Amino acid sequence: MKKLELKFLNEEEKIVTVSIDDPVEPVNEADVNAAMDAIIEENCFFSSGGDLITKKEARIVERNVTSIQL
Repeated sequence: MKKLELKFLNEEEKIVTVSIDDPVEPVNEADVNAAMDAIIEENCFFSSGGDLITKKEARIVERNVTSIQL
């Protein structure tokens, strides 16, 4: 399963991550940047360390799980 992780810094300079399951691929960098700017501008997510103030990074994370039969 793939996730798009949007990482921000809050007022306490702690990292806050917003994860989106099954992102559309290929990921459009301009759209991701615009979405992150909108999240900061609209202040639409709560963080215990204060408002989100800046973008840190965005990345695609893929996790593979293989079950082991016992």
